[in-house]
Amino acid sequence: MSIEAEALLQEAKESIEAAQNYRSELQQRLHGLSQARKQVRGSASQTREALQRHFQELQVAVSRLLTERLNALLQEVDNIELDSVSPLDDCQKLIESGVSTADELLREGEAAIRCGINEKEDKLGSFTKKALQIQLDSLPEVPVLVDVPCLSAQLDDSLLHMFRSHVARHGSVASHPPVQIEELVERPGGVLVRWCKVDDDFTPQDYRLQYRRGNSSQYEDAYIGKDNEFLVLHLDPHIDHLFRVCARGEGRTEWSPWSIPQTGYTTLAPHEWHPGVDGYILSSRKNIAMRSDSSAGHGGVLYSNSSTYFCGQTLTFKITAAGQTDKRDSLGVCADSRTDTDSLQRDQAVCISTNGAVFVNGKEMTNQLPAITVGSSVTFDMEVVNLFPVSNNNNPSDGGNFKLRVTIGSGNREVVFDWLLDQVVDSLFFGCSFTHSGWKVLVF
Repeated sequence: MSIEAEALLQEAKESIEAAQNYRSELQQRLHGLSQARKQVRGSASQTREALQRHFQELQVAVSRLLTERLNALLQEVDNIELDSVSPLDDCQKLIESGVSTADELLREGEAAIRCGINEKEDKLGSFTKKALQIQLDSLPEVPVLVDVPCLSAQLDDSLLHMFRSHVARHGSVASHPPVQIEELVERPGGVLVRWCKVDDDFTPQDYRLQYRRGNSSQYEDAYIGKDNEFLVLHLDPHIDHLFRVCARGEGRTEWSPWSIPQTGYTTLAPHEWHPGVDGYILSSRKNIAMRSDSSAGHGGVLYSNSSTYFCGQTLTFKITAAGQTDKRDSLGVCADSRTDTDSLQRDQAVCISTNGAVFVNGKEMTNQLPAITVGSSVTFDMEVVNLFPVSNNNNPSDGGNFKLRVTIGSGNREVVFDWLLDQVVDSLFFGCSFTHSGWKVLVF
């Protein structure tokens, strides 16, 4: 094959490969368009259902309230009518009884006048006596119309205007949620979720973060508050979890629409304390250690179950209870888990004591952080700075000086320094040592 033919063949292969890549990119974009269309149509369908369900419930509730109010007013009319007519009925009965008596008296009087001479005197006497007993000059009192109830209904037409005004402003449709998840960062046994406001006209008062396992249909609350990030712990590694966030506007009681759910997971095993160490009691998840009365007066270092801390991560110690302090007390990170010492203030370790002193390979630094008390959070961040010098074949595993840049934060202050190790380490242990009981520390 000639040089020209080989060149043409090579060019054809490159064109075919470029066409394949181009087709693959286009197919991915088609898939992205399909997902976007699915999101628009799916969210529109869910929004229609939510609006229809909400307004149907409102219609039923408003109809029930109006019916209840109407029945209450009708019952009030019935009660007033009954209370007002009852004395009128009694008065009517009294008058009708008087009319009946008068009719009877008239008949007796007319009969007495028409009777014969022999009976007339007796009849007239009896009639006159009876007429005196009836008291024909005594008449019952009939109330005047102004004193008798005249029922009416007072109906305020402004209710309809007010209702129309409220209904006109009730509900809204948003094309985009006002907050969205910005970043998902895997952490040991958890995921750090960060979110941000995307609607400039929306002023958030509180945020609400929820999550669920990928195969579950039920979300659960993880955080409600004002922060823009939260570390969701106790997640099983290598399992997808869905996260979503919403916000409550300033001065509002209802929550905004949920953000688009984002999938996150962690591949990192959770930080755990080593079980079975005398003088320390662990929680069921082994992420909380409490210094007990056992071995009181003897420090003893409690290490992590394994070397689960890697450079580039943030390790956090949270003090949830405190006891009596001791100069040997410390929290920190170390290259090994030696058991021949009662404190982390030793070689191959960096730590902070409860009084705020910082130790590097057993030597105290001049810089000092705030003292550690209940509620204190101490963070460790590390990054590889340099590796020098190493063996002749430049194999780091053969040993050498390993430099890490360490940042320790406590309260609103932090110290930064370089930590030299005599060997390269891929991961580090963490540990704590407390002389007296009562201390409780959470690690994450």
